[in-house]
Amino acid sequence: MVLIHYTAMASAQAACNTLCDPQKQVSAHYVVAEDGQITALVPEDLRAWHAGAGRWGGVTDVNSHSIGIELANNGTSPFAAPLMDALCDLLTGIMQRWDIRPERVIGHSDMAPGRKIDPGPRFDWRRLALEGLSVWPVAGQADPSDFAAMMRAFGVTATDDPDLLLDTFRRRFRPWAQGPLDAIDAGLIADLARRFPVDGLTRTD
Repeated sequence: MVLIHYTAMASAQAACNTLCDPQKQVSAHYVVAEDGQITALVPEDLRAWHAGAGRWGGVTDVNSHSIGIELANNGTSPFAAPLMDALCDLLTGIMQRWDIRPERVIGHSDMAPGRKIDPGPRFDWRRLALEGLSVWPVAGQADPSDFAAMMRAFGVTATDDPDLLLDTFRRRFRPWAQGPLDAIDAGLIADLARRFPVDGLTRTD
């Protein structure tokens, strides 16, 4: 997998300093600065300490199964255009080298609901999907009672809490939606679960 984070720090250099401090016990494979500069900190074939506790599908040790990318962003501002351009180039190479499918590019909040919120509602997941670097749902409606099951089928297995599941979903796919779970949420996740089942060997487009 590839895991997308934001740094929530003053600068990319500040993030690099933290990630290279042994006493912090945190690391990542890459840091992407606002101007698009990419700093490689850990070789892709080695384990970095970026994910922490969480789960995606049947994977409980996400650190051992993922490449972590930290994006220089404070969590509330738009992501800089040069940063996004560089990220897309970086993801293209990683996914080709490791044969990673688009649905295996996820956010930190996807595998750690309630504990992590990055890369946050300002991150442009739709752009990544349009470039074949992640996934995006097709609009539709479905029975909201199936929402939790469809979230598990898509990969969100770290929580069964209904409020956390909805928050996690909307943070990535409907960031400005408000109110209770509805048929639109259910339709979107049903489409994702059908086309991109987390542990499925085949997909139908």
